[in-house]
Amino acid sequence: MKAPKVAVAYQEKWPEIKRKLTNMHIDTAAFRIFIRGFKSEKKLELWVSSKTSPVYQLYNVYPICASSGEPGPKRREGDGQVPEGFYSISVFNPYSNYYVSLGINYPNQSDRILGNKNALGGAIMIHGNCVTIGCIPLTDDKIKEVYVLAVEAKNSGQLEIPVHLFPEALSNWHGVEKEMIQKYGEGDSRIMFWKNLSEGYDYFENSHKIPEVRVSVDGKYTFR
Repeated sequence: MKAPKVAVAYQEKWPEIKRKLTNMHIDTAAFRIFIRGFKSEKKLELWVSSKTSPVYQLYNVYPICASSGEPGPKRREGDGQVPEGFYSISVFNPYSNYYVSLGINYPNQSDRILGNKNALGGAIMIHGNCVTIGCIPLTDDKIKEVYVLAVEAKNSGQLEIPVHLFPEALSNWHGVEKEMIQKYGEGDSRIMFWKNLSEGYDYFENSHKIPEVRVSVDGKYTFR
């Protein structure tokens, strides 16, 4: 609260956040959040759950107001890509040049195996101010709400805030795969990568519970 922009965010957003969480039967003093982003649809979902329940409810959907790169994972520094995969919040920056920002833990273990090991890049943020090279920008107004929710979740004991990033919604993988083959060609390596992502997508989509994500020696994600 010593950071002026955070104090403003709390003043503007926290009363309404508390009202909405209460209406959702979520304990405002003990809740968790989950963030899920879709690059093609340019939207960021924020889900919430009480600490006593593993099942998440959709709290809000925020438009991603600028984008860079193309569908596919980030594999090297300077490629302009927004990462795809399974991450968590690793940085809270109340003094960001982009209003406030939340950093994700790119590169993760999978990225280190599959990406350019000598130049992976980093500093991938969810932030305000609608400009980006590989980050996920929301408007200043929307990042205020997301930031306050993340701070409160962390303060109530959530040690890891998961962030899952996808090229698009991957429901009905067989239909999605067919469209991707038609668009990018059957030999495009991204399709097998996206098929792997769809397993984690389906786990949450079907249960609204966060999967335990691990990475195998070949960089593939596994879920349980």
